[in-house]
Amino acid sequence: MIKRDDAINLISDLIRIESANTWLIPEGSGEREVQLYIQNWLREIGIDSEFETIDEGHENLVGTLRGTGGGRAVTLYAHADTVGFELWKDKAFVPEMKGDRLYGLGSCDDKGHCAAIMMTLAELQNRGIQLPGDVNFIFAADEEGTTCGTIDYVSRHEPTAALVLEAAPLNTINTTHQGFGWIEIITEGKAGHGSAGGVATDAIYHMAEVIVRMQRNQRENFAPNADPMNGETVYHTSTISGGTDFASYPEECRLRIEIGTQVGEVLADRVKEIRDIFEEIREFEPNFSGKVNIHLERNPFVTRGSEELYEILADKIEKIHGEKAVATGDNGWGDAQLFQDAGFPTLGFGATGGNLHCPDEWIDIPEFIKLVEILVEVLKEYCQ
Repeated sequence: MIKRDDAINLISDLIRIESANTWLIPEGSGEREVQLYIQNWLREIGIDSEFETIDEGHENLVGTLRGTGGGRAVTLYAHADTVGFELWKDKAFVPEMKGDRLYGLGSCDDKGHCAAIMMTLAELQNRGIQLPGDVNFIFAADEEGTTCGTIDYVSRHEPTAALVLEAAPLNTINTTHQGFGWIEIITEGKAGHGSAGGVATDAIYHMAEVIVRMQRNQRENFAPNADPMNGETVYHTSTISGGTDFASYPEECRLRIEIGTQVGEVLADRVKEIRDIFEEIREFEPNFSGKVNIHLERNPFVTRGSEELYEILADKIEKIHGEKAVATGDNGWGDAQLFQDAGFPTLGFGATGGNLHCPDEWIDIPEFIKLVEILVEVLKEYCQ
């Protein structure tokens, strides 16, 4: 039986280790130290793991709990990095229990789910459960950035069924999610004296025209045509910069956005919409100049070949959690798409959490304990 205090203490230890993604937060420490903690913890219970180098500054921690032979293998995934913590520096690394919720950076995204894999492996050991099939595990690097960890892992390892552990209500099984792109839009003007109207061109004003029309596209097209599984197509402005001083026309303005793609779409569809906006603006601003740079592109996810794993997982959820499992989609993106596209029949699953990517992130501890129990039972049946 999994002890509540053991679960709280393990997740708390992981929270205390700063592992902010260095692509998002250049001054962050990255995931190495938390991966070392996980490796030492596993070694103490007799489970080996190793680092696979991806590039300078990134490694995956991976391993296999070997089966006795003849069974099916499963890959368990969680990521070891987090987003930044600028808005709650004083509390992000100080775990705190309030009722059934454990608060702290990474508690549900995704250190709590790293802990779920760790405790699942420990429970298999402690209960003397010998599975015919192998249980592979990865504590991935860089999920919150360019996802180089998962890209590297699926290029090295043979496909198996995969369970991607991320925060979600415990009675849900994720079978699809949106894709996304990180796009930079640049408008170019002509610098000049602040009183040089008609000679200079205002790049920031031109960007404002772009933003207004993108918001209109979201309001008139994305919102009324939400996907029944994955919800409204994601769109938001992220950062903006431009201009030099009060007295001068801005020569350039740069806007960074995150924008989604639904199943059957590609990021080129979104880029075309933006370029159509450029043409609309040129009808009344002939000097308008804009371009689009794609920084990151990831495709939507739809599970394939996971029917038997889904049935087993749904059965265990209902028996242990007491609620009927339902297939769900997600308007957020996850590494599930990279596993599925590499031939791993993939499902998403996890314990309830809240306030992801913002202050006071939390995970539900009773659900976490049930999550581990469900994983143990799923492995016992599927890996036969």
